[in-house]
Amino acid sequence: MRADLLAELARTRLTDPAAIRRAADARKRASSPVGPSGKCFVIAADHPARGALGTGGDPMAMADRGDLLDRLRTALEHPGCTGVLATADVLEDLLLLGALDGKVVFGSMNRGGLAGAAFEIDDRFTGMRADAIERMGFDGGKMLTRIDLADDRTAPTLEAAAEAVDALADRGLVAMVEPFLSRREHGRIVNDVTTEGVVTSVAIASGLGSTSARTWLKVPTAPDMARVAAASTLPMVVLGGEVADLDVQRESWAAALALPNVVGLTVGRSLLYPADGDVAAAVDAAVSLL
Repeated sequence: MRADLLAELARTRLTDPAAIRRAADARKRASSPVGPSGKCFVIAADHPARGALGTGGDPMAMADRGDLLDRLRTALEHPGCTGVLATADVLEDLLLLGALDGKVVFGSMNRGGLAGAAFEIDDRFTGMRADAIERMGFDGGKMLTRIDLADDRTAPTLEAAAEAVDALADRGLVAMVEPFLSRREHGRIVNDVTTEGVVTSVAIASGLGSTSARTWLKVPTAPDMARVAAASTLPMVVLGGEVADLDVQRESWAAALALPNVVGLTVGRSLLYPADGDVAAAVDAAVSLL
């Protein structure tokens, strides 16, 4: 990002913080949560707030905020990129840059389960709250919901997620729940992405809250996505995560998108930081699947 643009963002935040709210009020909102194809492609960038800065073998790949914003703007400029998922700080920068017009915007709600922390499974809601998402004119909130059956800190995380689902639904906003069955191996949290593991997490997440009327599920690619999709009638978006071979992953995404309740993709690091550095081409290849 140009130095003068970064300086302007910093100056605005220092001397005119109300500009963020004005930009939110002036933003042109998307007419639908999905694009003309009936599917959505949402670029995700809420990893830094959980201390997860690495991708593609570089442990600090996402540490340069100007570089991240440049990559996000490139993705959002593609007409097939229907929206973005991020924490308040990133979304506010994008608002000030005028990059969110006509896009669906999801605020990331719980980032308290810091990557590598002893308390990582305790995903406290330290990000955007439902009232703030509504106030900013955004479209929904996303919550990471990892379920470790051997860790009693899972229970309050599930309770908080259920309360967030209700708070969003009360405001007519989408609750994007990202569930995983998780466990600790050698001190690290590992997510179960077997078909059975993802099906079980989908079943648990579908029942969170007093209503599921506005709940979407954000799910990983499992070996048998037909069984995953059959585990719930809720709309599902398929996530990206760390991708070793993007061509192989695109084949998996394409197969998943053919299922009736899989309504799109929510992908971040693998497309924002492709091996060849060409963000526009990586986004274009993913959007073509829709």
